[in-house]
Amino acid sequence: MKKIEAVIKPFKLDEVREALHEIGITGLTVTEVKGFGRQKGHTELYRGAEYVVDFLPKVKIEVILTDAQVEPAIDAIIKAARTGKIGDGKIFVTSVEQVVRIRTGETNEQAI
Repeated sequence: MKKIEAVIKPFKLDEVREALHEIGITGLTVTEVKGFGRQKGHTELYRGAEYVVDFLPKVKIEVILTDAQVEPAIDAIIKAARTGKIGDGKIFVTSVEQVVRIRTGETNEQAI
């Protein structure tokens, strides 16, 4: 089993969720996050004063998958989240040793 964490632009969330749903992935966790990479920050004007926004709003999607679902999920996220501009985000894939569904006690792939 694998965990995919994808950090994307907030306005792409619905497209990514629908792309994952189309390939049979229905459960995911979404967190509003802030960060920066190569995109860095930008300057904004507020009540006549300029200030630097160091951290940009992003959305982090987390989903636990079987090994067979990982590549299709990565492809779906890339296609749905890509704008072609800096700041499109990143995808991280890590191994998951165990999953337990609290309600039923099911474990691992049955619990996904």
